[in-house]
Amino acid sequence: MSRGDHPLNADGQMRAFFGRRSGKRLHRGQDALFKTLLPQLDIALDGGVIDPRTLFPAAKHHVLEIGYGGGEHLSLEASRAPETGFIGCEVFSGGIAKLVQQIDEQGLGNIRLFTDDALKLLLAMPDGVLDGVYLLYPDPWPKSRHHKRRFVSPTTLKEMARVVKPGGYFRFASDIEDYANWTLAHVLRAPDWQVDLGAPGSWHQPYPGWEPTRYEEKARVEGRMTSFYFTFIRR
Repeated sequence: MSRGDHPLNADGQMRAFFGRRSGKRLHRGQDALFKTLLPQLDIALDGGVIDPRTLFPAAKHHVLEIGYGGGEHLSLEASRAPETGFIGCEVFSGGIAKLVQQIDEQGLGNIRLFTDDALKLLLAMPDGVLDGVYLLYPDPWPKSRHHKRRFVSPTTLKEMARVVKPGGYFRFASDIEDYANWTLAHVLRAPDWQVDLGAPGSWHQPYPGWEPTRYEEKARVEGRMTSFYFTFIRR
């Protein structure tokens, strides 16, 4: 494993896969929910095991979304599948606040949130507890010197494979061709993931029931008209 793929930096601390944690100031309603509802949803990392089956004892399935942005996809999936327990991982305060607001307005009781680095969450989970993982339009970290911050790496693919059941999925979407190629190359070298791209060009077709996220809409406005939608299956 190269230093760029290693989860620890030169100081022995876990490498962060994200940049800033906050942006614009939250408006009054979001700030209130941030202080009152978020503590009820937040998953504490206290050195113990984080088991989705304990968080959602009545759920039939358990799914993780890493970097949910404004929460559009996560809240939609949670409303469509009330029998599934969803864990959303996001560090940016604006995105967290938007999802907490959606949870409150829609009465979604099948979502819990983790507000730190997703790799820490994966490392704390037992084996084979998830049915699937989503990583949708992640920060591409386009500069070569920042590629080490890209979430897809041998380490994270191995940890996702450990916590996802055989037959489960890892779904990745991006409008950045370089990151799509990066991800595909890494998964092809990962022994625990099966790659079946289907017919030529089918990887440009969104997942069934897909609704564009605000990041995807922004990409279209900026002229990036093509996206990649990969589904990798746990062997």
